[in-house]
Amino acid sequence: MASQQGQSTNPGTNANVASGMMQALEQHPGGLSGVIDSFRNNSMADHVQNWSNGQEPTATPGQIEQGLGNTGFIENVAAKAGVSPEIAKVAMATVLPMVLAHFTNGGQQSPPQSGYGGMASQLLSKFL
Repeated sequence: MASQQGQSTNPGTNANVASGMMQALEQHPGGLSGVIDSFRNNSMADHVQNWSNGQEPTATPGQIEQGLGNTGFIENVAAKAGVSPEIAKVAMATVLPMVLAHFTNGGQQSPPQSGYGGMASQLLSKFL
């Protein structure tokens, strides 16, 4: 049996999860800042900083679970993407660090107030 760290998803799945994540961010308390705060509150501030700076290009599904496991965010992303929470965690391990690297300033700022729609278009272009 493969470990979660060894699991991967295809670009189509990652694109679906990225789209689901953008939709879920619109409903998540605090949006992207709320997600960042959740990781920080779960002793993962160093990881957020490294992902935001591009020093760690990917996360592990376990890190996604540790940072977001009690927020309902993973399940919301999975439902919007039409995948299981396990698949969502695997895809988010690739997608979330990309979001942080491209749309935050070292994990300190939220994306522009123009919303997540533009963010989604930019992010999806990386998978398509």
